[in-house]
Amino acid sequence: MTKNRHTELGLSDEQVLDMYEMMMLARRIDERMWLLNRSGKIPFTISCQGQEAAQIGAAFALDREKDYILPYYRDLAVVLSFGMTPTEIMLSAFAKAEDPNSGGRQMPGHFGQRKNRIVTGSSPVTTQVPHAVGIALAAQMEKSDLVTFVSFGEGSSNQGDFHEGLNFAGVHKLPVIFMCENNHYAISVPLKKQLACEKVSDRAIGYGMPGVTVDGKDPLEVYKVMKEAVERARRGEGSSLIETITHRLTSHSSDDDDRSYRTEEELTKARLEDPIILFEAYLNENGLLNEQTKKEINDRIMIQVNEATDYAEKAPYPDPEDAHKFVYAAE
Repeated sequence: MTKNRHTELGLSDEQVLDMYEMMMLARRIDERMWLLNRSGKIPFTISCQGQEAAQIGAAFALDREKDYILPYYRDLAVVLSFGMTPTEIMLSAFAKAEDPNSGGRQMPGHFGQRKNRIVTGSSPVTTQVPHAVGIALAAQMEKSDLVTFVSFGEGSSNQGDFHEGLNFAGVHKLPVIFMCENNHYAISVPLKKQLACEKVSDRAIGYGMPGVTVDGKDPLEVYKVMKEAVERARRGEGSSLIETITHRLTSHSSDDDDRSYRTEEELTKARLEDPIILFEAYLNENGLLNEQTKKEINDRIMIQVNEATDYAEKAPYPDPEDAHKFVYAAE
């Protein structure tokens, strides 16, 4: 990364350190959930590792006090940036009654929290895309300048919801930012078996909106294109499709073994391009991060992760009758 790029983008030293700390928080929570899963304490985890830079670059370009986000299941760094706490994430992982996403009734990664404008998704992929379009339509009708942000994997760009959502948003010039986190695999299906076109962003022209592909391992590059898309949407000029090229550093989920479809050489190369390592190098080059600062940040994060884990593990499970809560209207 070029030196002092963040200042050219209008970001302060403190802001880029905040970006780094949030990336690290997401990574440490994610790593803890894998350990909890492998020790038999939580039943499932699905990882953000390798995609934190794209998520943080996007989140920091949004207004976290008024914009709506409709994240996909890997977007741990996005929801943390919008106000979900490590404890709330862990309550979800342990399926406890206090889980703000579903009261312990849905698997992790189905983020939802009304107070922070995080709109929950469902297990079938891509259903969040038309929902984001609907919220943007409501904002347009109310003459609000809020923006909706919706993210998804490249496999989702092959679903009907993606095409219907982009078409409607394009026709009506709605304030939606569509972001594809392209990690090259739809579970085990490689990109070459998913798309006939070269890039997901190539599809934008069919819906009358700009499409751009950027390095998703660089949070500053993602921030730059996201900021431009957000400003365009707030001016009433419509939607944008952003494709971030990333790596998925883990198996699809804790129920998958990616060694059956990825070579060790491929995984080694991806680990060398870990976005956290790359961003650390940038911060170090700019005199913002050294071993002491890095340790202080990590120590601060691990206190949060340990406290969140301890609290969630001891918290009560939901009562059996809570299975019907919020399903039917109460008299």
